[in-house]
Amino acid sequence: MSWLAALYETYENNLHEVGKTRVNRFNQEYTLIPISHTTQTAHIEVTVTEEGDFHSATVIDRNQGNTIIPTTEKSANRAGLAANRRPYPLHDKLSFVAGDFIDYAGKIRDEEPYQYYIELLEKWVKSPYATKKLKSIYRYIIKKQLVKDLIQEEILAVDGEGKLIDKWNRKYEKFYEERPKIFSVAQGGQYSAFIRFNVHSPNEILTDVWNDQAMYESFINFYNDSLEDEDFCYVTGKYQPTTDMHANKIRNAGDKAKLISANDTSGFTFRGRFTHSYEVASISYDVSQKAHNSLKWLIQKQGRIIDNRVFLIWSNEKVETLDAMDDGLSLHAELYGKSQEEVPQTTYTAKEFAREFSKAIDGYKHQLDTTDQITILVLDSATTGRMAVLYYRQLDKDLYFERIKHWHTTCFWRHRYRKDENENFVDFYGAPATRDIAFAAYGDRASNKLVKGVMKRILPCIIDQRDIPKDIVRSAFHRASNPVGMERWEWEKTLSITCALINKEEEIGVGLNEEIKDRDYLFGRLLAIADVLERSAHKKDENRATNAIRYMNSFSKHPERTWKTIQANLQPYQERLANKGIYLSSLIDEVASKIKYEDFNNKPLSGKFLLGFYSQRHELYQSRKNKNEEEMN
Repeated sequence: MSWLAALYETYENNLHEVGKTRVNRFNQEYTLIPISHTTQTAHIEVTVTEEGDFHSATVIDRNQGNTIIPTTEKSANRAGLAANRRPYPLHDKLSFVAGDFIDYAGKIRDEEPYQYYIELLEKWVKSPYATKKLKSIYRYIIKKQLVKDLIQEEILAVDGEGKLIDKWNRKYEKFYEERPKIFSVAQGGQYSAFIRFNVHSPNEILTDVWNDQAMYESFINFYNDSLEDEDFCYVTGKYQPTTDMHANKIRNAGDKAKLISANDTSGFTFRGRFTHSYEVASISYDVSQKAHNSLKWLIQKQGRIIDNRVFLIWSNEKVETLDAMDDGLSLHAELYGKSQEEVPQTTYTAKEFAREFSKAIDGYKHQLDTTDQITILVLDSATTGRMAVLYYRQLDKDLYFERIKHWHTTCFWRHRYRKDENENFVDFYGAPATRDIAFAAYGDRASNKLVKGVMKRILPCIIDQRDIPKDIVRSAFHRASNPVGMERWEWEKTLSITCALINKEEEIGVGLNEEIKDRDYLFGRLLAIADVLERSAHKKDENRATNAIRYMNSFSKHPERTWKTIQANLQPYQERLANKGIYLSSLIDEVASKIKYEDFNNKPLSGKFLLGFYSQRHELYQSRKNKNEEEMN
């Protein structure tokens, strides 16, 4: 199934959501837009009576202007010199809907748009699908007094000669005590202010015109009657009215990029292979509208957008599904149906985690329909007008969940960089989020362009089980080996994420493995013991870095030479600890004795040394914690 078919199917499965306003995780409103409709940011709301008389008008606040409006194919794609001949059917800019606009603004360049607007609106009003609200608005608009009423209502501003002020200038301050509100919301000036209409009734509470299902259906039925050209739809396999004008505004209301476009007839697009765009492929109007509206809805509902690149994962049936790019804490919360703060912080071995995670995954996927498909889509635009599908996969739900399971049980580590609602760090196990992998590799100052590139490269590692790119692992390793250049929390986060990436290749595990004789792993253990020994000798309020941490970068490149320096610097702390440091001192000797004589050299260390460092340090701190708890009991 193609991505277009998947989006079309999603729309058909969610018809009950059409026209309903919801709020996403960022507290932003979003709507599954009806076909033959789009969204615009309105600046002025004009309310008329049922008889078609002016009632009131208000300037709309910036965060309340998003409006669903009916649109034709041509008006949705209007631009350039032909724009005046392509009006929206009902709500539109002031120059389109105001019959008296020229009286107050002067001559309009090219053709007057009002005549094209009123002709289209009249056809809709005279159709058998017209509603009472539509007729009320039409009766008012044909009076050609909109600008006059808005001036009297002090919504629009005029100069000393009674002419509309397009853009505000300080010279107009002599006419007004303060800057009129319309100039704060309509950035393009009064001429381009967008008008939406509403109807007032003294006898009943009416649904807003732009949220009225009856109005949606009225225009859809009217416009469908005007669609004539039929062709074979490559998505549905049926002969239906077709279109070569496809939607924009995919990522946001100002987005001009299109996924499907064939408007370049100069020969560049087709490169001599075809004469007309429909010879390449034809898509029905219905499919194009539903697929694009579904895509907009999904992006606003649950998509991730980084530097205009969209990462989207959804289920065709249930829509919401586990996000493969999430970290272990977020997935645990979703699987167990709890908040992230309530997720049990059990200490796992890799096998224990795999067993528990598998049970949770199996329980989750049984809640879905057996025919559910999971779709993964990555979109981005290189230019203003063109958007591309960078990555697309559609998987059976069982295979998708198996891939998530495999990722979190192989790129597995213990992490402690997320905080709960009380600002306390919490432990969690599993894989890090794809965005956090970019953080580990390039730091929190990395540009969004770099971050989105890393996320796109990591996604196939999860979905297609590819190897993690070597340059990402290498970059993370070098940053984790140089803690001096970072704050403590940042380094700890980088360290655990890097260990997860390295562990996916080495499959050593989080817990300390005393049977491993690998020199790099053993050198890492040595460094961890030295770090814990020196830190144990510090005073409680002493937060300075230990010699082990300060020399960590040098140690990774020249272990034998640097260890000599670190061990020499340990002597004062061993003396300060006296008998309390005997165990750690003897542990250094024990681990060092496991390194073969010929391996005790200055050959640079691999990522295994970080695994040995992390596991040994965690083991020592865990033992100390358990000992303190026993003494308290």
